[in-house]
Amino acid sequence: MRLFRSLAPVTVAAVVVLCLPYDALPYGRAARPAAEQPFGAECRTTVHGSEVVAWCHNPYVDTDRVALHIECARWWDLDTDSAPVAAGPATTVRLTGRCWKEVEAVWISHDKG
Repeated sequence: MRLFRSLAPVTVAAVVVLCLPYDALPYGRAARPAAEQPFGAECRTTVHGSEVVAWCHNPYVDTDRVALHIECARWWDLDTDSAPVAAGPATTVRLTGRCWKEVEAVWISHDKG
């Protein structure tokens, strides 16, 4: 009698799992989507007056094409976008730019190149 009581929960659990529809079962390892590789250089920007300097370090395997974008504060001052620079694996690149007067905003764009 004791043996039946100890096997009853295990038997019920096995029956429930076997009776589940196929879509309710979790996927095996082969059916899972591949994990995305980490990407993107880490960039630090500094603004000194009207000059901007950005340092971007890429710690990952894929090459990151980084570009510096500067928005100037004055309406007559031209905003600038640098040409993309390839930051290869474990490399650091320096990007520079400037406005005639004050700098309003600075950002870096990333592209898998």
